[in-house]
Amino acid sequence: MKEVIAIIRRHRLQETKAGLLGIGIPALTMVSVEGRGKQKGLPGWNYELDPALTDIGEKNTGVSMRFVPKRMLYTVVKDEDVPKVVETIIRTNQSGHIGDGKIFVCPVEDTVRVRTGESGERALK
Repeated sequence: MKEVIAIIRRHRLQETKAGLLGIGIPALTMVSVEGRGKQKGLPGWNYELDPALTDIGEKNTGVSMRFVPKRMLYTVVKDEDVPKVVETIIRTNQSGHIGDGKIFVCPVEDTVRVRTGESGERALK
């Protein structure tokens, strides 16, 4: 089993949820987060909605370190489902602009369904 963690733009959440549901991944946890990448925050409030509206060329290298609001999604899937989950997240979030997000894939040793006590992959079904 693997945990897939994705940090995405806020306005891409609904499309991402629909895409994951479409490939048979209905279980998902979402958290509102703020963070920044190596650009130390992007200039302008409008960048999150439309990166083309803000020029982030060399002249903006002195941008103060500000946090950008994002959504963090978590899901635990079978190992064989990881490639299609990652591909779906990329397909629904890739704009080609800085700030499209990140995906982390982490090993999961076990999972237990609290209601029934089922563990392992049985707890994911």
